[in-house]
Parts: sequence; structure tokens; C-alpha cells
Amino acid sequence: MDIFQAIIIGIIEGFTEFLPISSTGHMIVASEFLGLPQDEAMKAYEVIIQFAAILAVMLIYREKITFKKIDLWMKLLAAFMPLAVVGFIFKDQIKSLFSVEIVAWMFIIGGIIFLIVEHFYKEQPHHIKDVEKTSYKQAMWIGFAQLFSFIPGTSRAGATIIGGLLAGLDRKASSDFSFLLAIPVMGAVSGYDLLKHYHEFAGVNWYAFVIGFVVAFAVAYATVKLFLTFIQKFSFVPFGIYRIIFGIILLMVI
Repeated sequence: MDIFQAIIIGIIEGFTEFLPISSTGHMIVASEFLGLPQDEAMKAYEVIIQFAAILAVMLIYREKITFKKIDLWMKLLAAFMPLAVVGFIFKDQIKSLFSVEIVAWMFIIGGIIFLIVEHFYKEQPHHIKDVEKTSYKQAMWIGFAQLFSFIPGTSRAGATIIGGLLAGLDRKASSDFSFLLAIPVMGAVSGYDLLKHYHEFAGVNWYAFVIGFVVAFAVAYATVKLFLTFIQKFSFVPFGIYRIIFGIILLMVI
């Protein structure tokens, strides 16, 4: 991987990881376009840029990463547990689900779900507007919704945001919960992958890795900040439309 390729992949990771549009599908297209094989070295690089994205979210939500917010983090832990348990038990079966065709169809299905949910969604006074007021029951509903992200192309952010909306959170609170939940989820996944692929770091292009890390961090930080501003004024409809279009394009090119 050269520096140009590292920058492009870093931009895509930072931009798509936390948006409800699935980073998996975009990584597939980008890797094919750049001629990058899905080998162990590529997986090692993905671990690096995922850590960068996690750090960006931690910086944005640094005021909530404190012992004073222990109740919030207990709820996030409750939401994390279904994914951790199911992922540990069925990790081999989950890997067998991966294919470009499944990714494409899940892009389309996910987009349709977003359009349906937004069509019927009407913000009510009883909706949770502060993520810290999320109940344990709502947190668990979001955690079970997150299980759909095991299907490639679904989008972890998309699944948790939809779960939050259906559980009674408003758009901002759903997004906040999704981003905060990404910290333990992506931390665990990236940590596991780091231990699994640590030997692949021996002969890598460290200049490309470092630049990719910085790019992914900067893009993820800007994307999350802009997204939080966007959803306070607009709906998720544009993301639903984008998912459908991207999924159709994938089906046409595979």
C-alpha cells in the first residue's frame, strides 16, 4: 500500500464508519478500484484506521467519558452485551455471510427501512432528547437492533440509530447513543483484530499507516460533528436514498 492508497482508504473509513451507510460496502468498492488485495496486511491497516476513528469519537464525547457518567456507561454496556455474546458464539457462521451481493442487497433493504421509519416517524414530547436519560430497556432494544449489523452491508450505525428511533429516542439522542456505543464495540473488535494480526505489522509501510491514521482521525472527527449538526435540522431520508442508489450500483457492477 502506498501513501495515496492509504489516504483514500483513510478518508473512506473516517467518512463512512459512523454514518448509517455501512463502511464495508465502500471499502469493497475502494479496494477493488485501487487494486488492493484483501490480505492480512490490508486487515492490519484497517485495524489502525478504525482505532483512529474511535479516538475521534472519544475526543468529541470526552465530557461523557468520565466516572460521573457511570450510569450512562452501564446502559451502553447493556447494549453492547448482545453483540458480544452472539458474536463470540457465532463468529464463524457470521464470517460465512460475507459476499458483495449480500452487501448490495442489505444496502438497498437498509435504505428502504430508513425511508419507511422516517415516513412514520413523528417527534413526540415523550421522546428522549438527552442520551443520558435513555432507560435500560431502551438500551437493550438498541443492543438487539445492533445484532443486524452482523449482516454485511447493514451498517452498525444504521442498525443502532433505527433501534434508537423505534425505542423512543429522538434523532439526536439515537445518534449520540450510536456513537458512544461504537467506543466499546469498535474497541473490542479492533483490539481482537490487533491481537490476531499483530504479526502483519512487521513489514508494512509505516509512513502510509501513520498518514492513514491521521487522515482517518481528522475525517471521522469532522464527519461526526457535521452529522450531529445535520440531523438536528434534517431527517435520515437522504441516507436512505443514498443507500438504495449505492446498493443498485453494486448489483450492476458485480
